[in-house]
Amino acid sequence: MKRSDRLMAILMALQQRQETAQSLADKLEVSRRTVLRDMQSLSEIGVPLYAVSGPAGGYRLMEGYAFPPLQLDAQEALAVLFALQATTKLTDSPFNRARWTALDKLRAAMPARTLTEIEPLLRQVELEVPERRVSAPHLDALIRYAAAGEWIRGQYRSERRRSELILHPKRVYTAHGFWYCEAYSAGHGEVRTFRADRFESVAGTAAPAELQTGMAAVAGGGLDVGLSREEADNPAPADTRIVAQLTYRGALIVEQDVHVGELVRQLTEDVWELDFRCPASEWNWAVRLFFTLGMDAEVVEPRELRRQLHLMSNQLADRYRPAEGENGLE
Repeated sequence: MKRSDRLMAILMALQQRQETAQSLADKLEVSRRTVLRDMQSLSEIGVPLYAVSGPAGGYRLMEGYAFPPLQLDAQEALAVLFALQATTKLTDSPFNRARWTALDKLRAAMPARTLTEIEPLLRQVELEVPERRVSAPHLDALIRYAAAGEWIRGQYRSERRRSELILHPKRVYTAHGFWYCEAYSAGHGEVRTFRADRFESVAGTAAPAELQTGMAAVAGGGLDVGLSREEADNPAPADTRIVAQLTYRGALIVEQDVHVGELVRQLTEDVWELDFRCPASEWNWAVRLFFTLGMDAEVVEPRELRRQLHLMSNQLADRYRPAEGENGLE
């Protein structure tokens, strides 16, 4: 990074928050000594900086100091427009109108030369977002409650039932074209993830009396997107290493999984491998993952997983066995 760009980055950071020399050094990937020299240079050109000592100290800008109008170089403009353009692919969003008006304002404010440079790149680079035909009318409310750290009472529709949930939202995020709310569920006694479009109502509520103290100590993880992970009758083994070989199609599917997707690696031109440690609590999920992959995956180990997949395959074959007198598949 050029020194002039670094000085600009320091000014923009200090306009947002207090920073220490070390925190700036870490963000800018330079030494603490370099940051201290930059601070001296900024002071010499009249930037009103001051330092606060102590454990909570750091550098600040004098109150009321106005930063010059926003100026983006080509790479910065590309990064901002790319991110905004990606959000326009989401079917539902808490900032539907803002994403379009922000794009128009940025383009209008940029020099023609910069736009000419980055527009061809924007046409060739994109973030793939699956098209979804769902609406999440309570998405804004979920975001507000999560930001405020408040409890909610919500009517939630899973694929199997409707239920009333008492939740403490932690964060709201988008993945694979859907919006999700990660929240502590009082009824389940753990943190779970819920599809935002499956909420039929959301309202603020008080924390359950038994949970008003000690919430910070509650930990756990689960996944509730309409599929139960406790439905199999087979006992879960201990923490187990699972190794499986995947086809090209199988690799594409598994790579979308938020937990193990990054562990997929290519062995040959036509074979990919997934190698991971499966906690006992997630065993039933692993069984169903490889069962749904069908011929696009082959579990190498453990033998217990192969045995369960064999049993499930036989059950499926029995269900679709031709009735007496019917012709089989040719």
